[in-house]
Amino acid sequence: MGEEKMDGVDEEQSSKKPPNLCQVIGLVSALLSLSSSVKVFHVKWQLIRSKLEELNSGLSSAENCDFSENSTIWELLQAISVTVNDCHDLANRCVNLSYSGKLLMQSDLDVIFFKFEAHLKSLAEIYNAGVLSQGHMIVVSKPGIGACRDDMKFYIMDLITRMKIGDPVMKSHALMALNEVIQDDDRYVKIVVEADDLISLLVNFLQMAETGIQEESLKAVTAITEFSSHRNVLVGAGIVAPLIQVLESGTELGKERAAIGLQRLTENSNNAWSISAQGGVTALIRICSSSDSKEELIGAACGILRNLVGVEEIKKFMVEAGAISTFIKLMNSKAEASKINAIEFLQIMASGSESILQTVIRGGGIYSLVQVLDPKSSFSSKTREMAFRAIETFCFSSRSYLITLLGYGFLDRLLFFLRSCEVSIQELAVKATFRLCNTSEDIIKEMGDKEFMPELMQLLDARSFEVQDMAAEALASMLCVQRNRRKFVHEDVNVGRILQLLEPGEGRSSNKRFLLSIIMSLASCHSGRRKITHSIYLKNIEKLAEADNLDAKRIIRKLSTNRFRSILSMIWNS
Repeated sequence: MGEEKMDGVDEEQSSKKPPNLCQVIGLVSALLSLSSSVKVFHVKWQLIRSKLEELNSGLSSAENCDFSENSTIWELLQAISVTVNDCHDLANRCVNLSYSGKLLMQSDLDVIFFKFEAHLKSLAEIYNAGVLSQGHMIVVSKPGIGACRDDMKFYIMDLITRMKIGDPVMKSHALMALNEVIQDDDRYVKIVVEADDLISLLVNFLQMAETGIQEESLKAVTAITEFSSHRNVLVGAGIVAPLIQVLESGTELGKERAAIGLQRLTENSNNAWSISAQGGVTALIRICSSSDSKEELIGAACGILRNLVGVEEIKKFMVEAGAISTFIKLMNSKAEASKINAIEFLQIMASGSESILQTVIRGGGIYSLVQVLDPKSSFSSKTREMAFRAIETFCFSSRSYLITLLGYGFLDRLLFFLRSCEVSIQELAVKATFRLCNTSEDIIKEMGDKEFMPELMQLLDARSFEVQDMAAEALASMLCVQRNRRKFVHEDVNVGRILQLLEPGEGRSSNKRFLLSIIMSLASCHSGRRKITHSIYLKNIEKLAEADNLDAKRIIRKLSTNRFRSILSMIWNS
C-alpha cells in the first residue's frame, strides 16, 4: 500500500517466516506512536487507536504463554502484522497529507478499523478456548500515586482488553483491579466513563451467571453512581434493567449493591420512569414485604421508593400495589432501621392525601407510633424523634385522629418525655404539648388533671430558648381554662415564680410576652389577683409598665381597677 514500511519488517521475510509475538507487539506499539501524530480524520484515528490499545494489551498478556504448537495463533499474528503494515502506510499518508482523496481515505480507514476489530474477536476466541495458558501473563503495573492521565488511561485500556478477551477468571481479576483504582483515585472514574465500551461491558457483566463477575461489576457501577455527573451515562447505557434483575434474583450482596446504585440514580427523580417501566416498583415493594430481606437491603429499597414518590402517577401505582399495608407491617418490625424507614415513607405518602392517611390510621399506624414512645421500650432517640414527627403529621389535622391518639395513652407518654434529659426529644415533646394546648378545652382540662402544668413550669428554666417559649405559650393556653387556673394558683410558688421570671434585664422579650400573658390570665380570678398583688415580685411588672410595656400596663390597670372595686365594696357593705 505504500513505499515506506515499518522498522524490523521485511515483506519478503514475512512471506517466508511468520513474525513472532514480540515483533507483532513492537509493530503495534510503533503504529500507536505514529498514529498519535496524525492531525486529520481525528475521529476515525481515535477509534483505530482504541483498537490498537486493546490489541496491544491482549497480545502483551500472552507474551509468556506457550503456543508453539498452535497454528491458529501463528496465522492470527501473520494477519495482524499485515494489517498493521497497511495501517502504517495509511498513517504516513495522513501525516504527509499525500492521500488522493478524502472519501477514499475514509473508506480505507473504515476497512482497517473493521480488520482490527476482527483480529480482537479472533484473539478473544483463542483466549476463551483455553489455548493460551494465563498463569504467566504479563500484567501492566498499576500506575503510582500522581501518575499522568496517559498512564492511567493505558492501564484502564489494558483492563478493558482483559475483560473482553479473558476467561471468567481473567475478567474477575480485571474487575477487581478496576475497583481498586476507582476506589483509590476519583480521576479513574472519569476515564472509565469516557472509555469506549467499558460501561457497556459492565452492563453486560451484570447479566452474567458468574457471581464473582456480577458482584464486582456492581461494585464498580455503585462507585460510579456516587458522581451525579456520570449517572446519565449509566442510564443511557441501559444500566437500570440489569440492576432491577439483580434486585429480583441476585445474591444478597448483589441485591444490596444494586439497590444502593438505584437509590443514587433516582435521587432527583429524573430516572423515576426508567425504574417504573422496568417493573422496579413492584420488585422494591416485594423486597420490603419479604421476611427474608436483610435490614440494609430494605433500607436501600425504601430509599428508592421515597425518591419515586414525587411522581404522582408512580405514587398512585404504589398504593395500588399494596405499598401502604406493606409499610404499616414494616412499621411494626423489631428491626429499628426498618421501622424508621417505614415511618418516614408513610409520612411522605400521607402528606396531602387524606385517603392514604385514613388507610394508615385504620391499619393501626397511630397505635404503632405510640408504642414506640413507651418508656419501657428500648427504641433509640432517633426512632422516637421520628415517631413524634409522624404523630404530628398524622394526628393534628383532625379531632377524631386526636381522640384516637389520646385513647392509646399518648398523654402519659408525652408527660414522660417532657422530663427527658435529651434535648431533641424534649423539644419535640414540648412542641406536641403546645399544639395540644391549641386544640380543645376538654383536652386542655385532661392535660391539667395529668399534671402537665408543673412540668411546663420546670421548662421555663430550660437551656433551650425555643423550649422556654413553647412551654410558656402552652402554659398560657392551659391557664385560659378556669379549672386549670384554680389549680395553678392553689400552688403558692407558681404565681411568685412567674413574676420572678419577669425580672428586668433577664430573659428575652418573646419569653416575657408569654409570661405576661400568663399573669393576665391569673389576674382574671380573685385568688390570682390577690397572690399577684401580695407578691414581693409585683415590682417586676411595675418596672415593665414604667418602661412602657403595653402588656404590663394592662395588668397594672386590671389590678388597680379590681382593688378600687374591692374598696368600694367594703365601704358599701359596712
